[in-house]
Amino acid sequence: MKSSRHSKIAGDFGEAPVLYWLSKSGFECASVDHTGIDIISLNPTTQKLMGISVKTRTRVNGTERESVTIHSGDFTKMDAACEAFGCTPYSAIVVDAEDAIKVFITSKLNFLKLAPKKKHSYWKMHTSALANYSKDEQVIAFELNTKSMRWWNQH
Repeated sequence: MKSSRHSKIAGDFGEAPVLYWLSKSGFECASVDHTGIDIISLNPTTQKLMGISVKTRTRVNGTERESVTIHSGDFTKMDAACEAFGCTPYSAIVVDAEDAIKVFITSKLNFLKLAPKKKHSYWKMHTSALANYSKDEQVIAFELNTKSMRWWNQH
């Protein structure tokens, strides 16, 4: 059972590890409150300005392998924001499931190659899809392992 505000809280939370990992890796980055993108970041290697849309999902036991659905309108909003700020569009997918938070970052172009847009795009989370992402050099990924050391008992 999740709280009534869990969707908003999860969305805000998902941006934090993406910002942290980028910053830790030397990227100049900032959180932005703009329709279509959540983070603007300068890649120190490519000097490319990235407009990143972060999509965060939490999964309860038994739903860990469900795809992350991205609505086609989200790409339109991302494109408009990136055009306004002179950025290249990127997607970050953050999934909190089982005992890890998995984060994937890739360009919109590569995202759509991996998850073609029809009415929606589906970033698949099943085992073979995860193996494909790990082989794709254009998919940047990291994982945060989670473990509750002590937590309230559920009665």
